[in-house]
Amino acid sequence: MTRLGDSVQRACDLLAQDLSSDETVERLLAETGARRYLDLTDLSAKEQAELIAGRAVDVLPSVERLAEQIDAAREAGRGLHVKLGIDPTAADVHLGHTVPMIVLSRFQRMGHDVTLIIGDITARIGDPSGRSSERPPLTDEDIARNLAGYRDQVRPFFDFDKVRFRHNSEWLAGITLPRLIGILSQVPASSLLQREDFRNRLAAGHGLTMSELIYPVAMAIDSAEIDADIELGGVDQLLNMQMGRKVMEIYGKKPQMIVTMPLIEGTDGSGAKMSKSKGNYIGLNATADDVFGKIMSIPDRLMVPYLRAWTEWTDTEIDLVTERLEKGTLHPMDLKKVLAGEVVAAIHGVEAAMAARAGFVAQFSKKSFTDVESLPVVDAAEHGEKGVAAILATVLGFTPSASAARRVAKQNGLRLIVETEGGQETIVLPEADALRPLAEVVPEKLAEAGISGAVYLKAGRKVAEVRGL
Repeated sequence: MTRLGDSVQRACDLLAQDLSSDETVERLLAETGARRYLDLTDLSAKEQAELIAGRAVDVLPSVERLAEQIDAAREAGRGLHVKLGIDPTAADVHLGHTVPMIVLSRFQRMGHDVTLIIGDITARIGDPSGRSSERPPLTDEDIARNLAGYRDQVRPFFDFDKVRFRHNSEWLAGITLPRLIGILSQVPASSLLQREDFRNRLAAGHGLTMSELIYPVAMAIDSAEIDADIELGGVDQLLNMQMGRKVMEIYGKKPQMIVTMPLIEGTDGSGAKMSKSKGNYIGLNATADDVFGKIMSIPDRLMVPYLRAWTEWTDTEIDLVTERLEKGTLHPMDLKKVLAGEVVAAIHGVEAAMAARAGFVAQFSKKSFTDVESLPVVDAAEHGEKGVAAILATVLGFTPSASAARRVAKQNGLRLIVETEGGQETIVLPEADALRPLAEVVPEKLAEAGISGAVYLKAGRKVAEVRGL
């Protein structure tokens, strides 16, 4: 049996057990987490191809062709040359950016050669895929800063010490106009304008620059220059990567294969992809508690896509827990806690994952805040004259503004939690109360409810203890 097969067998034994048990979950996280570093070279060519295809949207021309290429490379005593292009257009990275890196790590651990193309030339254009306007150009300083941040944040998912870095300025900066014209003369304009985002922009009367039109060609030249066997990228990059096949033919080279990754839906369940602009993302620099809590907030239907995207689980393991959910022998909340633990463990380690799990259970599952050491505190004696919304925004930092706190209240997300000897009592604060002083609202609500005890202020998923009443 292969090393991966052994690990899957051990994990399946754990997944068949009680997943509400901390001991079982900790052993599971240790087992699956170790796979991020597991040597996969003992897998057959067919098994390697299937493992890659299991997390891909497209494998072009086919999965069978990928297996054949792996076999042929092995016979030649080498690995396949796998390419991923990075345009370092932002300093902060979120979990969605790790999807191709996780698959790239698998290629790396299967014994293949990986090259990361740093788009220091193409980043000045900016990938136009899915955009309604041209991206502002980046400076060399922007690119260097963003690349450093990218590497630091993605490092838990990928071994940067076993990869080649190439900057596409190495060849694009020196390409002559006659050479560029010679390539462009063999690229039909219709293939560039077939992109839906370009058509939509033109139909809406928005601008479309020549630099954006030739972006796919510039990206394709990268593949030809490094002799890529496979290019990896998001499914939104499919047309760009197909251009790579075309340009490689123009260069007289064998066209690369293509592996596309899914675009992962954000945490809000709206259907939109994970994006900082939509606020439905999980930052790689977020704390363990924040990552765990955000995963716990997702709709149940996203559990399987998230397991497929960000864990080292195989289809066998995912099928096992899915079957248990259907049979009612596994509670969705227990599986979601496992998923949250997997993501936290990938970024911060198993110990941090188990601590975040314990903190979440203390806050939300056991309905008790008394064991949570890190809970923030607001002193009513010091801040009680301020409105509740203002306290949430300026004192606790739970919301970006007082108006945002009012929106939380409008959605019934602003509450007082009172812990009594009999358990917890919840008092929903309407939007009008969000504008009133905390020192007035809390005693009034407690008197109306006829209860007393430790008081906590909750806005969405964030909780603070109220003292000094």
